[in-house]
Amino acid sequence: MALRQWIDGDETAAEMLTRVHKERTSLLVPPLHRVPLHVGNVVELVGPSGSAKTQILIQAAVNCILPKEWNGIRYGGLECSVVFIDLDCRLDISRLSQVLKLRILEGNGSGDWGNFDALYTTCLRRFFYIRCYDSFEFLATLKTMHHKLQKERDDLGIRLHLLMIDSIGAYHWVDRVSSSLPLWGYNR
Repeated sequence: MALRQWIDGDETAAEMLTRVHKERTSLLVPPLHRVPLHVGNVVELVGPSGSAKTQILIQAAVNCILPKEWNGIRYGGLECSVVFIDLDCRLDISRLSQVLKLRILEGNGSGDWGNFDALYTTCLRRFFYIRCYDSFEFLATLKTMHHKLQKERDDLGIRLHLLMIDSIGAYHWVDRVSSSLPLWGYNR
């Protein structure tokens, strides 16, 4: 019976699209902005090296850390924090900075540069960058991240909106090879 109700549905496509657009914010850059994401969803970007996966993550991060409005200028951001865990140590922070500056300049078309540094600094406070060099550091980061985020939320009133993990498979082969090596008398 539940399956039948699910198949029959209780809303039209137009109603569903209206609901989805109300419930979610535009977090991702085109064409991914059409994906109906909800809190707790996991999205994996897959593609060959050089296919702009990290660039898409940078664009989404900038969308999150920008304010909705700053001194009467609309930037269209989400004013939320982002945690970026870099597992292959290849994120170019200067590229993130460049994209953020360009987005601020686009919104600041009026030429009011007086608060540029304050806005830039406020945005960067919402971006948390973590670099892990092996799977043990990654695991330790995941285990302790809750306490760090709780502290940031209590101190600054910033809530986490997006957790990004770049190159989740970075340690797969290293861990796989090391697990097949003899332990030389050590039992685990």
